[in-house]
Amino acid sequence: MSNRQDSGRPYHLECTGAAQETAKAHSNPENITLFGSCFCPFVQRVWVTLEHLGFDYKYYEVDPYKKPAELLELSPKGLVPALRLDGYNPPRALNESTVIMDFLLDLAASNTKRSSHTTESLFPLLSDPYARALIRLQSDTVNRSLVPAFYRYLQAQDEEKQIEGAKGFVEAIDGLVKLFERAEREGCTSYGLWHERGSLSYADVMAGPWIFRATNVLKHYRGFVLPEGARFRAYVDRLLNHPAFKRTCSTEQLYLDSYERYAFNRPNTSQVANAINAGTALP
Repeated sequence: MSNRQDSGRPYHLECTGAAQETAKAHSNPENITLFGSCFCPFVQRVWVTLEHLGFDYKYYEVDPYKKPAELLELSPKGLVPALRLDGYNPPRALNESTVIMDFLLDLAASNTKRSSHTTESLFPLLSDPYARALIRLQSDTVNRSLVPAFYRYLQAQDEEKQIEGAKGFVEAIDGLVKLFERAEREGCTSYGLWHERGSLSYADVMAGPWIFRATNVLKHYRGFVLPEGARFRAYVDRLLNHPAFKRTCSTEQLYLDSYERYAFNRPNTSQVANAINAGTALP
């Protein structure tokens, strides 16, 4: 068990590093506004998707714990990410990271007038429904296993629970890798950074924020080291160095400060943390 003490560090309210530069580059009004929080992995999913698909958008930082009225208008629970769509009259809104990702993919597929010339997607063509389904399967295990395992591990306070949490997180990673390997065996290799020449996939974007935080937050607070293996390490390297992902990452200290509240399981840290403590589904 870590002998660190809770220093009471506050969470950050502004991006740093590459993410700060990206936020500044997207500070002007646009028809799409992402309401986000600099340390939130669910926000990062949407942010990576926006960057990868090449949309014009505005990034707007909010305090997710204060839940300002403008956020509550878009997201009934006051959770980030939320999307405001000013191209409609009156403006419309979406919340929930996967719902927003799906919307953006549909919008990209139907909109030929974006300022960017990119034709990127996160899925194989509709003509390959099986390959698309395998990516959905990978994404499902991220949400069902990887994400809750990350928080159970980070929030565990006694040594026995931390050992159990580490085992659960490694098992969740292994479950995802097995699905990557299945797709490879079945010849579905065009999407997914598990494959050296694969493109960024929906499952990569779903998992990336938590794999990234495992390399800094879990390493710092739990002494965690990602599983060995050249194939897995090469995957992580391709994922964390993908341009769309790198542009949405802040410097390490931001995450260490902002996740201290989780590492010491402070009361009412977040709705996600409360759900983990109660053993209920994530909000």
